[in-house]
Order: sequence, then structure tokens, then C-alpha cells
Amino acid sequence: MTGKKKSAHASIEAMYRVFTVPEAPDSTLSRIDQNISNNLAGFLQEHIVAVERDLSDVEKNFSDSSIPEKPVFVSEQTQFLLDKLVANSVHTASPSFIGHMTSALPYFMLPLSKIMIALNQNLVKTETSKAFTPMERQVLGMIHRLVYKQDGAFYRKWMHDPRHSLGAMCSGGTVANLTALWVARNRAFPAEGSFRGLHQEGLFRALRYYGHEGAAVLVSSRGHYSLRKAADVLGLGRDFLVPVPTDDDNRIQTDALREKCLELQKQKIKVMAICGVAGTTETGNVDPLEAMADIAREFGAHFHVDAAWGGPTLFSRQHAHLLKGIEQADSVTFDAHKQLYTPMGAGLVVFRDPGLSSAVEHHAQYIIRKGSRDLGSTTLEGSRPGMAMLIHSGLKILAREGYEILINEGIAKARRFADLIDARDDFELISRPELNILTYRYCPARVQRALALADPLQQERLNTGLNRVTKFIQKTQRERGKAFVSRTRLEPVAYQRFPCIVFRVVLANPLTTDEILRDILSEQAELAREAGIADEMAILEEITRTVLAGQEGGEDLRSRA
Repeated sequence: MTGKKKSAHASIEAMYRVFTVPEAPDSTLSRIDQNISNNLAGFLQEHIVAVERDLSDVEKNFSDSSIPEKPVFVSEQTQFLLDKLVANSVHTASPSFIGHMTSALPYFMLPLSKIMIALNQNLVKTETSKAFTPMERQVLGMIHRLVYKQDGAFYRKWMHDPRHSLGAMCSGGTVANLTALWVARNRAFPAEGSFRGLHQEGLFRALRYYGHEGAAVLVSSRGHYSLRKAADVLGLGRDFLVPVPTDDDNRIQTDALREKCLELQKQKIKVMAICGVAGTTETGNVDPLEAMADIAREFGAHFHVDAAWGGPTLFSRQHAHLLKGIEQADSVTFDAHKQLYTPMGAGLVVFRDPGLSSAVEHHAQYIIRKGSRDLGSTTLEGSRPGMAMLIHSGLKILAREGYEILINEGIAKARRFADLIDARDDFELISRPELNILTYRYCPARVQRALALADPLQQERLNTGLNRVTKFIQKTQRERGKAFVSRTRLEPVAYQRFPCIVFRVVLANPLTTDEILRDILSEQAELAREAGIADEMAILEEITRTVLAGQEGGEDLRSRA
């Protein structure tokens, strides 16, 4: 006698049950919940498949576009997620996953996230958030104080003032940067005389009234792509997100910045904002913020600092000086889901002047009424979860001392990894870490010698070959699943700005050890000897031999003379 499979049915009783009655203790979902609570790292290690599957293959599990007519059991859906989603996710918490700005999370973030989700508060207004609103204001005040270092009286006056805001909580750095430039744009074209302000009459009338041909935002060529999005969304146009060249250390050239401002001024283009970067995405470098602040003041521009990555460096007494000048910024972006170690979807922007956020203030009769404490009046996003609760918990549980340890160790680890690379003759360090990001590539000693001796055309051919080798190693290492480093393209001065593909490493995960880093290098060196890249290596060796032979022949002729 064959057992008949039970099927789920939709009914008013079933709907009531899924909203009120938790799963039985021995159910699939309950067991998973318990496993995660007991050993998060072990759960992830066990359930995420290390070897990468082709995305087109994974897509087959999610190919049905029709919504099911009949319900399935919670346990059935849970098993589907385990087998098809979790198994094919990225193990971002792995200590050998050092390619992106995502780290392991402190264990307490998971149970606290469950509380946050269960409460389901909406931070757009106090009617749906109550205590979450003053908590969010406190978090903004805490980060504001970290950046601007005002005294206690300042925060007692402004932190909970319903008519002002020290910043805005956002879903991430992209929206935080957009919010900062939204404020900058509206402040650049205020109400005056018959003109009611850009926020009321729009950009076209604002430019015509003030006699400008456009408005520009300036940032280094290493600026984050979110700034281009902001220029697009704010109606400036992507062409008016103006890139400024960087120096040998990937920092903005302040002389070039000032020259570009003068050039735009002559063209009747308003220098609306200047953006400094505290921790570039690709190389982790910090712009000369003090000098940039001076230039911003000279041209009457809003000075914004994108510190989405590097902002928490301010916790470190040893390294905070690297961000000197950030306290002069009109606005600063932080990404809490980076080096504040909260789950994805938490960023913020803080404003030096509590009155700045009024430039983007909006009100409605049914919510966010004028004079209310509703935070939605000065945020781009409306409905928002209470992510401030998780940031608040991190700031309290880890505290300044904890974050200082994490920052110091990340920077020290990056420097040790750079030393490991320098100590090997088959790798080349491309950008030395200023914070905790570095770039390098596989480059055998003979090829390095040839690069130093080659003429420009030979150097270009060598770098082209190395680009193919780097791409193969990075892609293959990712597919094997033991470790992951990302890759990017830089234009090193040493190679006449030729585009070089390089490995990019981010060392923020406190669980990453020096032994893991040595293993990653060893695996990359082994991959370079595989059959799949043998032809490219042979071509690279042939070019190298030609360069070195030419040099040796030249030396022989000189010795005879």
C-alpha cells in the first residue's frame, strides 16, 4: 500500500495559522533556525556548495513565471530554498572569500535581526516606529559625533530636534551619496527674488535664473559609480559628473581639481559639489581631504566625502589621521553593512550643519506633517525598516574599542599580505594598501625583469599576456570554490597607464588568517601551471625571452666596445 502525499490547502484557518502559529520544533524550518542559532559558520559551510555552478544552470530552478494556484507546505518551500537557493549562494562569510566588501557578521546580528523583522517597524513616521525614531536619531548623532566631534551640548540641542536632522538613514551608500548631492543641488540654487528655488521650479529654470549653462559634480577618476547614477537621477547628466585625474597612489590631484573648477567656471558651469573619497572601492586610498575642503570653499561648492568604506577608520587612534579633513565636509556617507559589520541594506549620510537637510524637506497631510518628528520628511526613501537597531547594537556591543581592534587588524593584515606578495618572486604588488584593500597579479620573476627592460610596445604585449593569465586564474579559482579574490582593471603609472587586469583583495573579515592568505597565493601559482593557460604562458615566455635576449645582446656589444 503506497502512502498518499499530503498536500497543503488554502483556507481561512490555514491563513490564520501561518500568521500566528510557529512551526513544530521538529519541522525543517525550526531545525534550520536552531542550527543557525547554534553554529552559523557551520551551517553556511555545510549548506553552501563550494564549487560554482553556471548561472544559466541555476536559472532553471527559477524559470516558472506563473504563481502557484495551490499552496505548498512551509517545510517543502524551506527544503527548496536549502537545495536550490542556499546551496547556490555565495559564501560571503568565508574567511577565504576576500574579493569583496562583505564580511562575516557578529553572531548577535542574526537573533537581533529576527526581533527587528518581527516588530516590522516603518521608520517613515513615528506612528509606525515610535521608539525606533529616537533610536535612529541617536545613531545618526553617534556617527555625526565620530566624524565632527562636537561637544555634548551640541547633540543635546540638535539630535532630537523635530525641525532638524543630523543626517539620513538609507539602504546603502548609493542612496546616501544621492541624498548628499540632492541636498547640494537644492542648496546651490536657492529661492531668491522671483525665483522660488530649484526644488520648486526645477533645474532648467534654476540654471536660467542664475545664468549658468549647467551644474557639475567633481570627483576623482576612482570615484564610485553611484555618483554617476546620482548625476543622472538629479538631472545634471552623466557628462557633468566630472572625473579628475589621480596621482601614482590613486588619490585625486588637487592641482588638476582646481584647474578643472576654473575651467568649468569660465564655461558658466556651476561647481555644485566636490566629492572626496575616503577608501576608494578598487584600491582603498584616501583623497587629500583637507586640500579638497579648501578648494570647495574657494568655489562655493558643497564638499561631500564618500566614506562608505573607510569611514570607520575614525575609530582607530592609530589610523584616524588618514582621514584628516573629513571633519570639514558638509556631508559624509557611511555604509554600515561594510565596516560597521551589519547585514546588507544599511547606510547613512550625516550633515555637518543640522539645517542642511531642510533643503530636501517634504511633507504630507496624512504623514510627515510639518513640525512632526517623522524622519521621512528628509529621506529619499519612504517606508524603511529599522536597520538603525542593528547599527545601534553594533556600536554598543562592539563599541569604539572593538571597532578599533577590527580596523587596526584589517590594515595590519593587508600590510602583512603585501609583504607576503613582495617576498615571492612570482607575484607583483600593484597597489600598496593604505587602508585594508590591495591589488596584485601573478607575474613570474623573468616577466618582471622583462617588463623593466622592455620598450613601450614590448611592455604592452607583456601586459596584454598577463591580463589573460590574471583573468584565467581569478575565474578558475572562483569556480573551484576554495577561495575567492575579485579582479579589476587599473592603469599603473609604471606601465604608461596601460590597462592592467589585477587581483583585488579586501581584508575586513577578522576570521581570515595569514595561513589562508598564503594558501590563496599558492593556489594561484598552481593554477598558472595548468593546461588551460599553457598556451598563454608559452606566448608570454616567448615575448619575455625576446626582450631579455635583446637586452643581453646589447650588453654584449657594449662590453666589446
